[in-house]
Amino acid sequence: MTNFSFTSFSPELLQRIGEHLILVFTAMNIAIFIGIPLGILSTRYHKLANCIFFIVNAIQTIPSLAMFGFLITVPVIGGIGRKPAIIALILYALLPIVRNTYLGIIQVDKGITEAGKAMGMTGQQILFLIEIPLAVSMISTGVRVSVVICVGVATIAAAIGGGGLGVFIFRGISTINNQLILLGAIPATIIALVADWGISLLEKSMTQYKKFRSKSKKNILTICTIIMVITLSLLGIINKHLFLGNQGSNTIVIGAKNFTESLILGEFLAQNIEKTTNLKVERRFNLGGTFICHEAVKNRKIDGYVEYSGTAFTAILAQKPISDSQKVYQQVKAAYNDKFNLEVMPSLGFKNTYAVLIRQQDAEKYNIRTISEVSKYTPQWQAGFDHEFLAREDGYLGLAKTYNLNFHLPPNVMDLGLIYRVLANKKVDLVAGNSTDGSIPILKLTMLEDDKNYFPPYEAIPVFNKETLQQYPQIKTVVQQLAGKISTSAMQQLNYQVDYSRKSVTEVVNNFLIKNKLDS
Repeated sequence: MTNFSFTSFSPELLQRIGEHLILVFTAMNIAIFIGIPLGILSTRYHKLANCIFFIVNAIQTIPSLAMFGFLITVPVIGGIGRKPAIIALILYALLPIVRNTYLGIIQVDKGITEAGKAMGMTGQQILFLIEIPLAVSMISTGVRVSVVICVGVATIAAAIGGGGLGVFIFRGISTINNQLILLGAIPATIIALVADWGISLLEKSMTQYKKFRSKSKKNILTICTIIMVITLSLLGIINKHLFLGNQGSNTIVIGAKNFTESLILGEFLAQNIEKTTNLKVERRFNLGGTFICHEAVKNRKIDGYVEYSGTAFTAILAQKPISDSQKVYQQVKAAYNDKFNLEVMPSLGFKNTYAVLIRQQDAEKYNIRTISEVSKYTPQWQAGFDHEFLAREDGYLGLAKTYNLNFHLPPNVMDLGLIYRVLANKKVDLVAGNSTDGSIPILKLTMLEDDKNYFPPYEAIPVFNKETLQQYPQIKTVVQQLAGKISTSAMQQLNYQVDYSRKSVTEVVNNFLIKNKLDS
């Protein structure tokens, strides 16, 4: 295993830091301009305050991953990418800002506000010249808390294609690469600490400035107005580039699921399109899984990605598994065209079927070669599967029924990227993984023969939105030329280079394209 190379990830690291900052900056500014007025309203209308605090408190209790998942299906503000990610961050940032604005204002000495009224000050003047300046320390504390929350929660945005430092964390989890996890986690921590420190300094400066506010009572209001104008201008610029998505000229979006092979195949499409056409490619990788990618390409949140024929047949079309690969492909192609307006391209050349795996030492000890032979040992064994395998038509329930697999305890559920390591470390005894995974021989695992042909064929097939192909017909030509270019052994080697040689996906794909003369 080669050492982790920071330099190979440094350009991407700068990109991800920039994406993370944009997510947090945009969300926080919008949250401030929503949260502070809500806090002020709460001090004026106590019945409304109960409703406001009930809503923002309820939002805060929703698990962040559930929030991101829910927003995928919400019209207008939902989908994948940065827009739903920013919406989620705004919602999580509201509670500390609203609460601290409310507390800061109601704690202002009533004698001071009464004195202001006696001097003939209007309600607006009392708010901006007395209450907000005296509450600014409490309000800034709420903003500090919200920033830290936003920086942390923003790492989840990678699960729906929002980018940011969470890309490294999710990729590190899927490849069991601690260095990649730290590459995402450490900068996120630094951003949170620097932001907290910076707001703290600003808070101290504003507190000291209050000593001089009597010289010019309008200064604070003027400064707030200037900051608001500058911030809104910046938000306008960001919004122009952020929320238009892939509507830019000659730009398409390629997606990928959240495991190594899908990242490689997504990069394979992206680099080929970049090298052979005049199109720009935006990558939205590490999307949560099959259903997220399918909804994204169907609604043109992404323009294309690589799916597996058996997955499309059973998970998306909800058909019973069959073993005829040509029949599966033709039915998927026809159904995707008629139901979803999607074009299914020819296979890239390999099949990545589900593989039932056990440790090599167990296979030798009990002389197990097929899934049928393992059934008598399952009452004493513990199984481990990923979430999608448990829910799919061709997943656990059908497998258990076909092979009479009776486990004493329910299967452990975990991320697909952790399954192989957990099996090798004897935390579970049987898992379902991918047949082309490079970790299978390295971790000394045995792939059991599917002797009853339970699993359908899983050919790697590019799927594109037909509107995209009509707009950019050259894409179809390029992708069709890739048919049959990746063998099963080549795919396993590519997976190995990323998972165990610790090379970047970009480097591995680029080397493959050059070696096989596919880079022109």
